[in-house]
Amino acid sequence: MIAVAIVLLVATAIYIPYALNSPQGPRGGSAIGLSFGIVGFALMIFAGLLGARKKFPVWRVGRAQTWMRGHLWLGLVSLPIILFHAGFHMRGTLTLVLMILFFIVVASGVFGAALQIYIPRKITVEVPMETIYEQIDHIRSQLREEADQLATAACGSLDGTIAIGSAPGGDASASAVEIGVEVSEEARDQLREFYLRRMRPFVEDPARSRSPLGDSPQASGIFEELRLRLPVELHDTLKDLESICEEERQLTCQARLHRVLHAWLLVHVPLSYALLALAAVHAVMALRF
Repeated sequence: MIAVAIVLLVATAIYIPYALNSPQGPRGGSAIGLSFGIVGFALMIFAGLLGARKKFPVWRVGRAQTWMRGHLWLGLVSLPIILFHAGFHMRGTLTLVLMILFFIVVASGVFGAALQIYIPRKITVEVPMETIYEQIDHIRSQLREEADQLATAACGSLDGTIAIGSAPGGDASASAVEIGVEVSEEARDQLREFYLRRMRPFVEDPARSRSPLGDSPQASGIFEELRLRLPVELHDTLKDLESICEEERQLTCQARLHRVLHAWLLVHVPLSYALLALAAVHAVMALRF
């Protein structure tokens, strides 16, 4: 950051007397103007190299954090240097398009840098059970399986038939007795209906279910109501199911924040390469004509 500040101060110190002493004003075709243009374009290329560095992480050329800082600060300082090159004028359609594109790229880069600071902190606060993003689908599958097992153990069977492994005699309650849960058929039916109609759709696809279980206060109220309606023998099962819902909410929150954290790249990256391509065209045209 100090080096960038020094570069900007030196460039400003050169530009001010140059602009004041130029009879026709500062122009990109002058010697100093061309020098600003070359330096600014070089800084833009360096910033673009970050994409190659991230695409090929096996290239052990410097630390990724160093490249990121260089990308941010040198990318920022390239904007005033290019403005010095143009003399703060936008002559011609191509130049106008370039400068508008440049401002958008810089603004999106600053916005992305702010997200890189804000979102991880938000994840730390809101997602204490944070996991590896690529493992979210696998963990959700495990949670669905665990929830099915809990509901089956408590209800005897999710489809209302005798559960596999129930005790001889055909009594569906016998399987519940085996695990130490003695509850009435009516209580099992209530829990089974809640699980199949409300909770299982939520754990299968929290984003599409639009279930009140996706909201922590509402979910707490729902489970509290169930605890009042169902016998105490099922309260441990309810506690475990509630914990699964909480973990699902955290996984959903983490996935959403991860998408937000990376969505800005869909704007920043393609526009950055478009900017470099147009800048190269501008440089060739300026040198030829």
